[in-house]
Amino acid sequence: MENNYTPGKHLLVDLYQATYLNDKAVIEKALLEAADACDATVLQKNFHSFGGGQGITGMLLLAESHISIHTWPESHFAAIDIFMCGNCDPTLAIAPIEKYLCPKTIDVREFDRGTSLNNKPSSTEKFI
Repeated sequence: MENNYTPGKHLLVDLYQATYLNDKAVIEKALLEAADACDATVLQKNFHSFGGGQGITGMLLLAESHISIHTWPESHFAAIDIFMCGNCDPTLAIAPIEKYLCPKTIDVREFDRGTSLNNKPSSTEKFI
């Protein structure tokens, strides 16, 4: 019998030509709404603005894992990391983030974590 269990899904999300990337309140609201859309439980939150129109780094620590963001307003770019385990679907976090940060382009890469637990590594995995 084949075991298809993986501990979680991990999304790497790149936003291009996004807005509000130096507005801590907007970014915090976007990530909190993203967590809520996934029915994730927020344990802690921490957001830091580098000031002077520079970027923000922030993280939501979730019972199901985390959502983090790093922004570069001067390039209109944001890198977001969404990792969730259990019954949470991390793809549901994308719509609220898109609603608040209004990117023109979104690049999403999705990874199943722990695939080797099934003794079936993907062809792109490299073990060191």
